[in-house]
Amino acid sequence: MALRPDEFYDHALAAADGERRLPLARMTGWNISPFEPDGLRVAPLRPPVLPEPARHGEDPSSCEACSDSGRGDGIWFNDSWRLTRITGVGVPLVLMLHPLEHYDMADLPDELAAELGVLSTHIVRHVQALPHISRAHVYRIGDGGAHLHIWFFARPEGQTQLFGSWMPVWDDLLPEYPADVAEADAAIVADALTASIGGRRSAAGESPQD
Repeated sequence: MALRPDEFYDHALAAADGERRLPLARMTGWNISPFEPDGLRVAPLRPPVLPEPARHGEDPSSCEACSDSGRGDGIWFNDSWRLTRITGVGVPLVLMLHPLEHYDMADLPDELAAELGVLSTHIVRHVQALPHISRAHVYRIGDGGAHLHIWFFARPEGQTQLFGSWMPVWDDLLPEYPADVAEADAAIVADALTASIGGRRSAAGESPQD
């Protein structure tokens, strides 16, 4: 059984200093870290918040992804899923896959769960086929929104500092990637997805920031 919230906090606090600051993560010493350890400080560890605040869209009636405008937003659709392009990012391409109906990952029906695996594989395949893209990273976090959303980040070729788990942080630090280039690459991925797995393309060229 996992530690209770107070037990977890006490366990972590035992490793902190008098200001409740934990030591720097080992990750800050990796050569892919965007930060130099000198001068970097860990924020004080805050006690648990119970009950946790509600995520956006816990109530489907207030979920933007379930609204008419949300359901129609995307670069590719089929009967169960839609794919959007996230704008204003620093890496070459960030896509997000959403189920049309209001599900989180834990309550996704088995049929849709199987589709998610196949769809994710095809999206990764097509993103990695783009020129000058070496890898497609896939993330599911879920602390902000209750409606399932899967992130796909394209890592630019040759940028070895963007390896691994630091890439979303680098994405937030980098200047905005040229939107016309990202839009064209997203269209290539959407067309390839339509050819490889079916579905249909959107009439709109891009999707707003999610």
